[in-house]
Amino acid sequence: MPVGRLVVCPTPIGNLEDVTLRVLSALRDAHVVACEDTRRTRVLLDRYGVDAQLVSYHEHNEQSRAAELVRRMADGETVALCSDAGMPLVSDPGFVLVQACVGAGLAVEVLPGPSAALAALVASALPAETWRFVGFLPRKKGEQTALFAATETLVGFESPRRVGATLAVLAAVDPDRPVAVCRELTKVHEEVVRGTAGELAARYADAEVKGEVVLVVGGAPPVDGDLEAGVRALRELVAAGAKARPAAAVVAELTGTSANALYAALTAR
Repeated sequence: MPVGRLVVCPTPIGNLEDVTLRVLSALRDAHVVACEDTRRTRVLLDRYGVDAQLVSYHEHNEQSRAAELVRRMADGETVALCSDAGMPLVSDPGFVLVQACVGAGLAVEVLPGPSAALAALVASALPAETWRFVGFLPRKKGEQTALFAATETLVGFESPRRVGATLAVLAAVDPDRPVAVCRELTKVHEEVVRGTAGELAARYADAEVKGEVVLVVGGAPPVDGDLEAGVRALRELVAAGAKARPAAAVVAELTGTSANALYAALTAR
């Protein structure tokens, strides 16, 4: 029996003209297209005159649908996988199916295409030599504070309702940290706002933000010897019963280091 394969097809993150010719060809040739939302994918296919059989594949049916699709590929069919926007598996469904294909010895072909994370990273004008994609940013303040202690550029998705609160946490850690708020990338109302954490926290404190948002945060300054010594002293004070924030201010005054940097380094460990 012929053995089929899986073709992972990234789709536009906003502008439908960003779809590649290879993706359109794969969608046309596939026996079935597994997609997160058949209605949204149908809009793309209708735009380019692609007549394809669609089946839903989302976080609620991944296990059962993956098993069904693997059986079809084992019988020789080609399955195209796409999500609502961007690259499948990147904060989108698809991991279960790819793992199942690999486990069954089926070929997996990944096509290049649009990615909100990469578009935001480049648009941010922040260092891209070393960076970390964190998916959707955590909601808890402590987890965010620990994350913002990273020395590489961070890229993460954020709910438009939480942009102001997240920027406020970052500003408390380091008000001078460079950051970019990338909204509605490739769409009609695309907007990239760059500035310091303090500036953007003030700007978005009471702002009504709409659309899809990617935050790009510059890396924290590397921990030097003085800061390391300050963190040790701060840890001892906290262990003795002192509150972290006031203690960080005292250690900063004695050592000449940043209180925010001390606090961020302490909570990141």
